[in-house]
Amino acid sequence: MTNCGAASTSSAPPQQNGLRPPSVQPHRNPFAPPPPLPSPDDYDDAINCSPCCDDPNVSRTFKALILGQILSLCLCGTGVSSQLLVNENVNAPAAQAFSNYFLLCFVYCISLACKTDDNSLVVVLRKRGWRYLILAIIDVEANYMIVKAYQYTNLTSVQLLDCATIPTVLFLSWLFLSVRYLASHILGVTICLVGIACVIWADALGDKGAEGGSNKVLGDVLCLAAAVMYAICNVAEEFLVKQHSRTEYLGMLGLFGCIVSGVQTAVFEQEALSKIVWDGTTVSYFALFAFSMFIFYSLVTVVLQKTSALMFNLSTLTADFYSLLFGIFMFKDTFHYLYFVSFIICIIGSVIYSMRETQMRDADEPRRVCPCLFVCCCCCGCCFEEGDSTEGSIDVSPSPNERMQMGLNPRSSISPCPVHGNQLSHL
Repeated sequence: MTNCGAASTSSAPPQQNGLRPPSVQPHRNPFAPPPPLPSPDDYDDAINCSPCCDDPNVSRTFKALILGQILSLCLCGTGVSSQLLVNENVNAPAAQAFSNYFLLCFVYCISLACKTDDNSLVVVLRKRGWRYLILAIIDVEANYMIVKAYQYTNLTSVQLLDCATIPTVLFLSWLFLSVRYLASHILGVTICLVGIACVIWADALGDKGAEGGSNKVLGDVLCLAAAVMYAICNVAEEFLVKQHSRTEYLGMLGLFGCIVSGVQTAVFEQEALSKIVWDGTTVSYFALFAFSMFIFYSLVTVVLQKTSALMFNLSTLTADFYSLLFGIFMFKDTFHYLYFVSFIICIIGSVIYSMRETQMRDADEPRRVCPCLFVCCCCCGCCFEEGDSTEGSIDVSPSPNERMQMGLNPRSSISPCPVHGNQLSHL
């Protein structure tokens, strides 16, 4: 027995330098960190999709396109419901707008009233109420003018002049929000405008919207004024939702918009409302318009908070295509292949615009327009000579003496141009 035990003991592998036999497990420390997970690079046959999935530009572009198409469908819903109301001999644009503002006020003002901090309803009314009142007046009158424009001019003129919103938003964002647009942004805007030109051309070829118009000059003026007012509202909305909150903006717009549109309805549309037959069909069309506009206004704030006012206007250019699809099945409209071409072109332009994020101008950076025709709007100065030459440019920034009085170093700011990449000190 002793020899067997000795033999078995002698046959066991020696434990040297802390090594254990394969059958013996080491002691596991409960406080030891877990072993690292294998990375995708450890597998030769693995497919790494992170460059596309994790790219913020791709993610932002995809979300902007999806939200833009939802907004276009909402606009299509408002257009279809308005056409159905016209077929029922209902002509009350202020009353239609009142239904939308009432929903906004009912939902978002209640949310503001439930807050007790500095963002409560009473505090917001006291501090910033006058801003939202002015914005609500502009928004209500812009909606009213665009509806009235259809009574004096034709559809083609309205579509053409309504595109003035896009360059106006671009200019106002550059002027007031200090946005610097790159060459890709200008290219995307241009491509989207080409897409709208295809829609107008299709209407002209099919003689759609060419007839009508009792006073085309007045109608064109109303449409152009509405486009400028829409641009002002979009830029102001982008500023407010990024500075404060979506709930505050929508609640205040709903409250003051409800007051303004209610007064306008009582003054101008009493006779029109008295002639309406309030049956189930008419009420359902009003409800469709109100809910479509409510969803549209609610989602617009999301788009403006994530992207910009210009991206919002570019994304909703495809609403004409969806309106045509509904018009084919509901109103027996004719289809032209240029509508589909316009849809594809607008999508391509929106993708090109959103692939690169817009940049913000520094507080002490000069607001100067390059002579290279907006290749880099609000450029940092690389297109100009070192020797104080600004020929062909428009400089609306403070002079060096004014900058010194403001406490700024006139030559301390150095930043690269977003297009050319050169670094020059600002004059």
